[in-house]
Amino acid sequence: MDWRRHDREGADAAASAAPALSRGLGAAMLRRAARQPRLVAASVLAGFAMGVAYRLLFNPPNERDFGNFLRSGLHGVGIGLTVWAVLTALDLGARSRFGASVRRLPLAAEVVIRALIMTSAFVVVGLVLQVILYAEPFGLRWLSRYWLTTILPSIVAIGFVFSLVIGVAVETQRLIGGELLTSVLLGTYHRPRRQTMIVMFLDLANSTRLAESLGEVRVHDLITRFFFDIDEPIGDFGGRVHAYVGDEVIVSWPVSDDPRLNARCVACFFAIGDKIGRLAHDYEAEFGVAPAFRAGLHAGPVVVSECGDAKRQLAYFGDTMNVAARLCDYCKTISGRLVVSSDLLLSMKTPPDLVVGEGEVVAVRGREKPISAHIVSAVSGEVESAAPPI
Repeated sequence: MDWRRHDREGADAAASAAPALSRGLGAAMLRRAARQPRLVAASVLAGFAMGVAYRLLFNPPNERDFGNFLRSGLHGVGIGLTVWAVLTALDLGARSRFGASVRRLPLAAEVVIRALIMTSAFVVVGLVLQVILYAEPFGLRWLSRYWLTTILPSIVAIGFVFSLVIGVAVETQRLIGGELLTSVLLGTYHRPRRQTMIVMFLDLANSTRLAESLGEVRVHDLITRFFFDIDEPIGDFGGRVHAYVGDEVIVSWPVSDDPRLNARCVACFFAIGDKIGRLAHDYEAEFGVAPAFRAGLHAGPVVVSECGDAKRQLAYFGDTMNVAARLCDYCKTISGRLVVSSDLLLSMKTPPDLVVGEGEVVAVRGREKPISAHIVSAVSGEVESAAPPI
């Protein structure tokens, strides 16, 4: 698969504030659905179950027959898919002009706006499904003044409250991270766990010089914009952001038995470069400079544990973290962009359009044995194929 073309299409789909039902956004949502089949299936099953439960709990016994249970289940499926579609559209639209303006609002205002959008979608989809599923041969007998003045307002109110709950849950997940939220709820990392991971340390080049020329506030705006822009290719290639530290981001991937999947991390780096290259004009117009960056990649065991009390977070410990950070620093010494350890290269299938340099011996502070690493670059600045995004 041509992952650069995939990234361009994903960016095109979310590049403007065009109508949410435009063909570009529709194609992007289909690609997202293809990458999240379990989430879509869960939305369908949860919606069907909620529809059946609503019929069982709130409708009179004489309306609890198989046909009505089926109708209620299908109604719930429509609502469940609406939740997924609205959340996906809002996520893809976050990079549009409208999405960016909403993101700049206080969190409470952002949650309310998102809830209003989702409530509107609930009402429209609910009414359409009501007409389709409950239309009588000689008219819409359920469509009465009582339904319009009592039932419909209650549907809107319930939809708004439900949308607020979803909005708060989504923002909580965004703020603390899905992995930490899962750990807090299920106790996954209450005890340290050893996992094999691919770790990338990626930082902004010349950030000190930029702070001197732009000022601390403006360079902070640039770093914030940079982190926002690279989030899409990181997600497209299966990466998970562990932390932002100053001008540096730490990203991880699980090590797979499939060498092609292990190559996603390298593909991700060049996808980030491709995207920042496309946005270079915007950066230069706003900040007078386009950001440059470098990264170090290594694979190995990482100890993951939940730590802290007043402020909980997931901490990554171990030699793998130290080596990845050292390889990122090593880029400064050799003026390179990407340095990958030999251990990682052995576990991945290098895309044919990448050039792997000669092995270098890199000393790592606190480690007795040095690490063997290689500069990885693209042929003529282009990479046409790599591991498929997951």
